[in-house]
Amino acid sequence: MADNKIIHLIPPLPPKREKRVGIYCRVSTNSTEQLKSLAAQVSALTRLTAANPKWLLVYVYIDIASSKTGSSRKEFTRMLKDCKSRDIEIVLTKSISRFGRDTVEILDALNQLRNRGVRVIFEQEVLDTADTDNDLLISIIESIVQAENESRSENIKWGIKQRAAQGTSKLYNRKCYGYYSDEDGNLAIDETEAKNVRLIYNLYLQGKSVLGIVKELERLGIKSPTGKATWPKRTIDVMLSNEKYIGNVRLLDNGKHDSYYRAENKIRR
Repeated sequence: MADNKIIHLIPPLPPKREKRVGIYCRVSTNSTEQLKSLAAQVSALTRLTAANPKWLLVYVYIDIASSKTGSSRKEFTRMLKDCKSRDIEIVLTKSISRFGRDTVEILDALNQLRNRGVRVIFEQEVLDTADTDNDLLISIIESIVQAENESRSENIKWGIKQRAAQGTSKLYNRKCYGYYSDEDGNLAIDETEAKNVRLIYNLYLQGKSVLGIVKELERLGIKSPTGKATWPKRTIDVMLSNEKYIGNVRLLDNGKHDSYYRAENKIRR
């Protein structure tokens, strides 16, 4: 009789997920667009973690700035605390700009994490602190943050110029003494204050100096825009050179005046 041998196949054990990973994501506002960006960040980094058989996702840290929370980064602080207690060995984040708000903050956090043997991986820049020399890392981060700040600055300037050209800039409606904002957010004449503005211009046209105007206002008992008995000379100087009192507003530094207010919104007659 043939000796029948039974062969048992033993499947290999899956690799043990040894490295404890934390994902850090941040957005600067709680707008719909930013929240979509946040969801995309979390999804992409979660897939990246799952693709590595030795990584175990432990925590996802999320900071969302808003008018109420301001610049608070509670989750960032919690992440640093977990790294110090060795609950986290690797931190994944989308980019350097998402990790920190400025160069000093980024470098300070990276130094803390490096001293505890924690790796930080920036997915967008393909940058891993475990594989990068410290001086080179500092140089890379400084150059990237500077470039992003310059780009952000240019975008802001471009936006201001575009809104000014289209007549939609909020700077047009910035309130000053003699005006108030109506229900639509447009400037309207405050007749009580406008009477004082006209008086100041008339006194100036009569030949009075700024100091002379201040003394006359004090004699008449007219209080300053801040409610004080004495008018600062600087306040009078600014009022006499403010083109809003003739119905115009000046934006940017190109010397051009953009007509905005209707004729009836001229205080100076």
